[in-house]
Amino acid sequence: MMNVNICSVELKNPVIAASGTFGFGQEYADYFDVSRLGGISSKGLTFVPRQGNDWERMHEVKGGMMNSVGLQNPGVKEFIKSELEGMRNTGAAVIANLGGSTVEDYIKGAKLLDNADVDIIELNISCPNVKEGGMAFGIKSCVANDVVRQVRAAVKKPLMVKLSPNAQDIVEMALACEEAGADSISLVNTFKGMAIDIRTKKPVFKNLFAGVSGPAIKPMALRMVYEVCKAVKVPVVGMGGISSAEDAIEFIMAGAHAVQIGTANFIKPDICVDIIDGIESFMKQEGIKRIEDMRGII
Repeated sequence: MMNVNICSVELKNPVIAASGTFGFGQEYADYFDVSRLGGISSKGLTFVPRQGNDWERMHEVKGGMMNSVGLQNPGVKEFIKSELEGMRNTGAAVIANLGGSTVEDYIKGAKLLDNADVDIIELNISCPNVKEGGMAFGIKSCVANDVVRQVRAAVKKPLMVKLSPNAQDIVEMALACEEAGADSISLVNTFKGMAIDIRTKKPVFKNLFAGVSGPAIKPMALRMVYEVCKAVKVPVVGMGGISSAEDAIEFIMAGAHAVQIGTANFIKPDICVDIIDGIESFMKQEGIKRIEDMRGII
């Protein structure tokens, strides 16, 4: 059996398209049957619309890519009005990824999503906290605990909190979010990196730093997921450099209930189907009847 349960939400399989790499689901419909997915995490949403960065946004590096998109999105209200129905019609579980620059924005956006037809709210705490000089909410455990606690008090829907690998202590961060009321933890978001154009003798990104993703980060991401799975009681969704069924199975064996696939979607648009079929084939070969029978065996 491939089905998994996360936050009382039943997924037909453990493969979720990661936020920021899959739009709202319809963008990939020409490439494969999107209903095959266990879930889709929406493009990162904010309470008010954002145009995103107007300079270099993506840059290929060995073993992956870097991005500095700037959370371009239509805003939560427009998402609910124009995009949610199509996302719902994909047949995959709907996970609304929510970011914010202030706790107030997080709460306002979460309340709107709480009254909408989404299955899970995924709180992205990697966003810069404008009231704290731009430091991300997900760096210090006490700050993360505060925003999660306030959002949890404002909504009834299942709350998944997405962690940054740049946190001071990833296990302490996960425990702080769990203590604050997170129903699930997802990790990791992109690593903080930098690139320089030696021809122009300038940084590639105007903001100097950008998020690193892709196969190169998988060993670090897997280690962090393993450590968090050993520490928390709530379900964990693992991600970071997954590009094959074998990669996904490693994360599940490390303790993850499900996995999210991100950068690999840009390389092979139907990679999620390959991963779903590959997991199922592995289970048959190994005589494994249920996903939970191999979860956390390490």
